[in-house]
Amino acid sequence: MKSYSRLIGGVLLVSGTTIGAAMLALPVASGFAGFWPSIAFFCFYWVFMTFTAFLMLEVNLWMGEHTNLITMAKKTLGKSGQYISCGIYLFLLYSLTTAYIAGGGPIFAEVLESLTGWLMPSWMIPFPLLVIFGFFVYRGTRSVDYINRLLMIGLVIAYILMITLLTPHVEKSLLEHKNWNAILISVSIVSTSFGFHIIIPTLTDYLHRDVKKLRLVILIGSLIPLLVYISWEFLSLGIIPLQGSNGLAEGYHLGTDGATLLSNVLQNKQLGFLTRIFSLFAILTSFLGVSLSLRDFLSDGLKIKNKGVGGIYLYLLTFIPPLLITLLDPRAFLNALEYAGAFGVVTLLGVLPVMMVWRGRYHQYRIGPYRTPGGKLCLGIAMIISLSVIGLEIYYKTIPYLIDYNS
Repeated sequence: MKSYSRLIGGVLLVSGTTIGAAMLALPVASGFAGFWPSIAFFCFYWVFMTFTAFLMLEVNLWMGEHTNLITMAKKTLGKSGQYISCGIYLFLLYSLTTAYIAGGGPIFAEVLESLTGWLMPSWMIPFPLLVIFGFFVYRGTRSVDYINRLLMIGLVIAYILMITLLTPHVEKSLLEHKNWNAILISVSIVSTSFGFHIIIPTLTDYLHRDVKKLRLVILIGSLIPLLVYISWEFLSLGIIPLQGSNGLAEGYHLGTDGATLLSNVLQNKQLGFLTRIFSLFAILTSFLGVSLSLRDFLSDGLKIKNKGVGGIYLYLLTFIPPLLITLLDPRAFLNALEYAGAFGVVTLLGVLPVMMVWRGRYHQYRIGPYRTPGGKLCLGIAMIISLSVIGLEIYYKTIPYLIDYNS
């Protein structure tokens, strides 16, 4: 029974880590392309990211217990690979943690004000997440697992209520829009939306290196967000118009998330509160998974035990830098989410797993309890996709968009 409970907890940790703030931006980023191009791109990206997740698992199972990415990169790619991956990993995790603190704090304050009427001072807004939910990160994986289950239940209930209330408002004509070229501008947000690999080393220890359970956890845990994203796109793109006031184009240029646009279009206070609750649950589940991974990463890299005084040091190292950025930068949420896009995610979760597996399999001749299906051809394809995504991001960051959004 305990083993079965951990299997469910692992699935929810993967799903919770995957579903986060980036999901709220998906309709806005992919709306120019339309519903069907977006769904096709989501499915393609799910296959790609799930494959690289299995590569990450393969490498992790080559190593001993309590091994994180620093040690994995060092043993397969040498010190240079270790230093590069370490820098990218810290950049990504700190950026995401900053985004969740900056984005979750104001929503928490809004929900609290709606329930109690108390308006929280602006300087205090980031602290509830660190004090309340950061405590579970300090306690470790088991505590995060338990609170994550409650939050996932809340997320599911809020989402079911949203589907029930929003489906009658969907206009099929809005779902007919297609612009396949425009899907390219959503690469950064989609990349962030499917990234969960950072939790794999933690899960390997939590599930006692049981290969069968780990495969199920990764497969099922990553499939759930895909299904959620598809239904989320159906509701959002079927209700929010592309152009006009509170349209997707306006939301894209102003940086407004999909949940806010839905609330504004429908002019419904109850639905607005529900979307805030849903957004908060989505951010909190990712906040827990990402910050737990960051803590374990620091523990492995700095060789600090995550108990006693060492646990306090790790807590401070995990949360103080993101807190300072949040307090100093009014646009910390959007800036951090943009910085954590395809550059960090695809480099770390696409390029690096391919390089580690290639080096480990074909140069160091490592053999472990699990081998990801596909040989050199699949690794080559995954590397081409990763480099193509990074190239597209560089292109769109340096050259003005030439896409006709109205087509």
